[in-house]
Amino acid sequence: MGITRKASAHWEGDLKSGKGTLATPQSGLLDGTRYGFNSRFGDEKGTNPEELIAAAHAGCFTMALSAKLTEAGHPPESIDSTAEVDLSMEGGPTMSAIRLKTKARVPGIDDAGFRAIADDAKKNCPVSKALSAVPITLEAELIG
Repeated sequence: MGITRKASAHWEGDLKSGKGTLATPQSGLLDGTRYGFNSRFGDEKGTNPEELIAAAHAGCFTMALSAKLTEAGHPPESIDSTAEVDLSMEGGPTMSAIRLKTKARVPGIDDAGFRAIADDAKKNCPVSKALSAVPITLEAELIG
C-alpha cells in the first residue's frame, strides 16, 4: 500500500486579478498560503507552483542522496541542496529547465564516487522521475 499526501488550492476571480490560497491539511504547513498571478509572474509576496516544485525537488533529491551515500557505506555529515526551476513564456508558460546544486560533506569518498552517487540520486529520486519531461542538470560538490 502506498502513501497519499494531499494539498488543496482555492481560487477566486480571473487569472490576472484573482487570488488564491494553498493548504496542506495533513501537515498544516501551508494553511491559507497566498498565491496569484503576480506572485507567479511578478514580484508580489506569495508563493507559486514553480517555487513549491523547487522545494519538493531539493528535498527529495537531498534525501535520496543521503540514502544512496549511506547504502554505499559513506553516510554524509551534511548535504545542502538547492533547486532552481525556470518558467519559460515562449509558446505559453512551461517549465523549461531545473538546476539542482548540492554541496556535501561526506567522509571517506572521492570526487568520482560522490559524483556517480549524486547522478544516480538525481536520476532516481521520485520527484526527478515525475519531472522527467523537463531537462534537469546537477552541480555536485564534495566539500571538506
